[in-house]
Amino acid sequence: SLPAMVKAVRIQEKARGVGFDWDDRKQVWEKVQEELEELKNEVKAGDKLKTEQEFGDLIFSLINYSRFIEVNPEDALERTNKKFIQRFQKMEAVLKKEEKDLSKMTLSEMDVYWERAKKTI
Repeated sequence: SLPAMVKAVRIQEKARGVGFDWDDRKQVWEKVQEELEELKNEVKAGDKLKTEQEFGDLIFSLINYSRFIEVNPEDALERTNKKFIQRFQKMEAVLKKEEKDLSKMTLSEMDVYWERAKKTI
């Protein structure tokens, strides 16, 4: 009944408690890279179920890596969510001030405003 991210952290803590763990963060990072490659391969193959499985494996590996670098993955993701919202709102405010319609812009045009918002937030 726990959120998936919290559950992943707890599962990994339990595994570590019985000695089923990596020796160092370099090994965990290599696993992250391996999972990323597997995800890329499944995306390319077009198998939706396998892609979802590999995506989950990648997230699980990243959560494990977070433990090795002493980062709380829930806190990190929440900070990123807030940062994205702030930047997006800043971008919208600038576009409104300049009387531009975001929905009518190309991605490259949007990116110019996004980069400007990143510099202020």
